[in-house]
Amino acid sequence: MKKNTILLTAVTIIFAACNNKKAEDKKEVTVKEKAVEVTVNEVSLKNDQLNAAYQQYLLLSNALINSDLATAREASMALELGAKTLNGGEKLANLASKITVASNIEVQRTLFASLSNEMIAKVKAIGLQSGEVYVEYCPMAMNDKGASWLSNQKVVRNPYYGESMIDCGEIKETLK
Repeated sequence: MKKNTILLTAVTIIFAACNNKKAEDKKEVTVKEKAVEVTVNEVSLKNDQLNAAYQQYLLLSNALINSDLATAREASMALELGAKTLNGGEKLANLASKITVASNIEVQRTLFASLSNEMIAKVKAIGLQSGEVYVEYCPMAMNDKGASWLSNQKVVRNPYYGESMIDCGEIKETLK
């Protein structure tokens, strides 16, 4: 419950900062979480449609971190709709669709690895207008084959394991 409150507070702060006319003065939002300072960068991609899909991707990642099957379904459904508006977004939309209908969180997490690879490729191809995106990697995910994901924060929060190994992983690359 405490985590949900912190997450809700962080999201509220971010949206408030985004709606502020002086948002360019606010490049980061810092939230204290269990004595760990988490900095979430405001990110804007160069393509509006990809930017909207990326926001849903982040919601999906957070739902997997929290082991929330229902919220993961909602976010993947919205991601699917957003991906369908992208030029070349069919594969992303198809993967998001599979996450939406997945029967359990572990299946969603497995599909998230492929979806993340596709999203990483798209974000790298389009580029960022502002902020930083971190390519994070867990070597233990997918039965020790490893898997990557995107994040707006430098603190690792692993969507492949949730609470059981929340900070397993490392930042492999910073996209600017």
